[in-house]
Amino acid sequence: MASTAATPFKNLAVKQSEALDILKMGHNVFLTGEPGSGKTHTINEYVAYLRSHDIEPAITASTGISATHIGGMTIHSWSGIGIKNSLDKHSLKKIITGYVAKRVKRTRVLIIDEVSMLSAQTFSMIDLICKEIKDIQKPFGGMQLVLVGDFFQLPPIIKKEQTGESQITLLPESSGRFAYDSLSWKGAKLTVCYITEQHRQDDNNFLSILSAIRRNDFNENHLRYINTRKIINEVAPKTAPKLFSYNADVDRINSEILDKIDGEPKEFNMFSQGVEPLVAILKKGCLSPDTLYLKIGASVMFTKNNPKEGFVNGTLGTVESFEEHTHEPIVKTKDGKRIQVQTMDWTIEENGKVRGRITQLPLRLAWAITVHKSQGMSLDEAVMDLSNVFEYGQGYVALSRVRRLSGLHILGWNDRAFRVHPEVLEKDAEFQKQSDQSLVRLGDISKNDIKKDSEQFVLSCGGKIISENTVTSFLGGVAESTLPKNAPVGFGKIRQKHPNAYLPWDKEQDIELQELFTKELSVAELATAFNRTRGSITSRLKKLGILDV
Repeated sequence: MASTAATPFKNLAVKQSEALDILKMGHNVFLTGEPGSGKTHTINEYVAYLRSHDIEPAITASTGISATHIGGMTIHSWSGIGIKNSLDKHSLKKIITGYVAKRVKRTRVLIIDEVSMLSAQTFSMIDLICKEIKDIQKPFGGMQLVLVGDFFQLPPIIKKEQTGESQITLLPESSGRFAYDSLSWKGAKLTVCYITEQHRQDDNNFLSILSAIRRNDFNENHLRYINTRKIINEVAPKTAPKLFSYNADVDRINSEILDKIDGEPKEFNMFSQGVEPLVAILKKGCLSPDTLYLKIGASVMFTKNNPKEGFVNGTLGTVESFEEHTHEPIVKTKDGKRIQVQTMDWTIEENGKVRGRITQLPLRLAWAITVHKSQGMSLDEAVMDLSNVFEYGQGYVALSRVRRLSGLHILGWNDRAFRVHPEVLEKDAEFQKQSDQSLVRLGDISKNDIKKDSEQFVLSCGGKIISENTVTSFLGGVAESTLPKNAPVGFGKIRQKHPNAYLPWDKEQDIELQELFTKELSVAELATAFNRTRGSITSRLKKLGILDV
């Protein structure tokens, strides 16, 4: 972007569409904003745009939970660092000569969600690995870096190395805690996009409370509103989830209440398939447990998005009955909708192929949940106890899960509950100023130049330019213009459910299909694995001579 003269900044509002324009031009971007401002939606739009141009981004996150929300893997797994806190020559060589190298080499766009929970040291390690594998000394090996997150939310956990003697590390230990303290952050020359739209909260009084906490301006007037929502445990709404700081409190409450309900519980076990380390990552990030116990009357929360069926991650309900033959639970949601809940898949994909999958009911007991696991959720109401908050931002995360003040039921709080990290407060003002500058510079670029820069970036990534005369409605990750001429009427709906429908098979997929078929996977399971229709799987098996014609 062209430089401009100094301009007075007044916290200009960055819209999602403007952030998308900046992303499409290939800039390294830090996308931030308050909870509910649409950061995830903006990234989903950008991922769809990239895929429509035959560019497959690496979608990662700092934690398993956030990775599960966006359909990616943890950045620790993607980069090969695992649980390492430092890199020496031996560990770096092992990473850059292993399976990770192929993954990193083909990546042109790297997305890291919940970057606030990455330490400065980890951020620098990822940068070094990318440079070494790509053999390019530009930041992150020259790929586009897209960071997403809000530093007012939960900060990184810093673990000290517990090993004995070790080799000399390749990176000096960072003195700062946050990713932005890393030299790699400064080297990436990030364009900051601070989104200010609000899509979660619709209560002005509640929004003013959250904004005051964010500015470290929480005062007696705001506390008066909070006091109106204070309750004692005995009168807490029984169907509202309870948010606690510690796992022990959550497990105890859920077990105790389930045990009080008459009858034997129904047991639902998780099914897993694929590369074991990737399956382990999925399990760690999945909010549905390995073994789910349910009874009629159990309070439950949906753990995955499926708007077509009438639920999203965080939708609350009660188990009303179990289907007679399949034993699937029938859940009545808070708005009165009855849903027969079927199992769903959580997957990790690489290069268009499913490498790990877990299958479970998208439910969990919802009488209690940790603040940490509530990240990314939007709740109509919640009971929370903030009297044991031990970390800056923990109270803010809990409060910002709720859509409006009337849905807040608070048991207590301590002095830290309404405070944010003072260092982050100062940094956030800097981010807002940088975002204002980004918006001013964007305004100096014509729409035609934005289009030219976007097309140039697509080509530099090895993608395809789709002309304006071509149908470019994007469904399920592939542009309709890539479909063969014999695609049937209504293929759009088919593509939404089966993203790879009507795409050609390659030799590698044929080999994998044969291997999975010999392991006695059903046609339905194969269809899910390859994101194709059952008819397509059957037809391919016949063509390969595995099934009789």
